[in-house]
Amino acid sequence: MEIPYSIFKRKKESFVKLFIIAGAINGFLSVALGAFGAHLLEGKVADKYLATWETAVQYQMFHALALIAIGILMSSKVLGPLSTLNTAGYLILAGIIIFSGSLYVLSLTGISILGAVTPIGGVAFLAGWIVLIVAAVKYAS
Repeated sequence: MEIPYSIFKRKKESFVKLFIIAGAINGFLSVALGAFGAHLLEGKVADKYLATWETAVQYQMFHALALIAIGILMSSKVLGPLSTLNTAGYLILAGIIIFSGSLYVLSLTGISILGAVTPIGGVAFLAGWIVLIVAAVKYAS
């Protein structure tokens, strides 16, 4: 099946690698940032910001695992390199950057307007999960 969008005109199997590596990097960062928050931020930022930091870490890790799962699903031995899986992967990656990223910056700076950006990342997460469901329903045998 040919992937119709020019942004996706890479070698099809390279998306398997892309999403697995992106998931692994985000998993690593989640652990590192969690440790940073637990050991270096405690007592230096308000408790509400520490809780916000922990939320960012948790969502980053959950969605890092989702990226790895999408990479595995894109293997030719499972569902294959479908454009819907690409879309799901990119939405989840955008969600990590926007949702967790805005919460990290909010926790460190206290700039409350960033709280208005965070839901955009949440919507990207939700859209990614919906597109993943669509891919599974449409293509799974």
